[in-house]
Amino acid sequence: MSTENPAAPLDNPVWAALTGPHRAFAEYSGRGAARYLPAANPFAAVADPADPAAWADLAALVGPGREVWLTGLPTPPADWGTVRVIPGVQLDGREVRAEAAPEAVRLGPADVAEMTALVELTEPGPFLPRTIELGTYLGIRREGRLVAMAGERMRPPGWTEISAVCTHPDHRGQGLAALLVRAVAAGIRERGDVPFLHAAADNTNAIRLYESMGFVLRREPVFIGLRTPGTPGRPAVARSSTRFPAPFPV
Repeated sequence: MSTENPAAPLDNPVWAALTGPHRAFAEYSGRGAARYLPAANPFAAVADPADPAAWADLAALVGPGREVWLTGLPTPPADWGTVRVIPGVQLDGREVRAEAAPEAVRLGPADVAEMTALVELTEPGPFLPRTIELGTYLGIRREGRLVAMAGERMRPPGWTEISAVCTHPDHRGQGLAALLVRAVAAGIRERGDVPFLHAAADNTNAIRLYESMGFVLRREPVFIGLRTPGTPGRPAVARSSTRFPAPFPV
């Protein structure tokens, strides 16, 4: 019997995604650090948070005196500044009942301005100009107006994160968030992945909803904004992950 832990990619989901299914959205430095294209996702990762060389790679990637976001349980070197720490939860969706939602519509680049406005109003987390390229986004429209949405963000091997779950205040209490989460989860399951979620630990209403749907607490990571050592200068020039050096997976 295999002793492999199928949820292991969730221990370092950004790194697992950027060296796996989301390589096309990655910038990297050396063998120890990678980040999403800044216009798609604000998160970066180090291969081994206990390795000083990996932090040096990340500093070289981001540039001196610049802000970068990580998630997990990292302990940065002493000369890195901490900008903000947000306690979070990571929820495993293996037991969630997924089902299509005929009312939901596929959102695309033409919808980004409207999606961004909804995110700015409801603040579910970052949604950037190219975030929509990371996966499928579904929405609910009422009288032509986008009133709810949810979609896919990080993709560690075998898993897909459901993200940007939000509903306009005028349309809350109608079950739209749950409907869209189940619909996004259905698409994730169709391609053989398992859904998972992150949420801020103090977002108790959302966590309660997700747990009622079958999501289970797996881990309590932090979302941490850090400032690299040094004085800001010219931004670092990152290389494309399509040339990520062996032995990382294709």
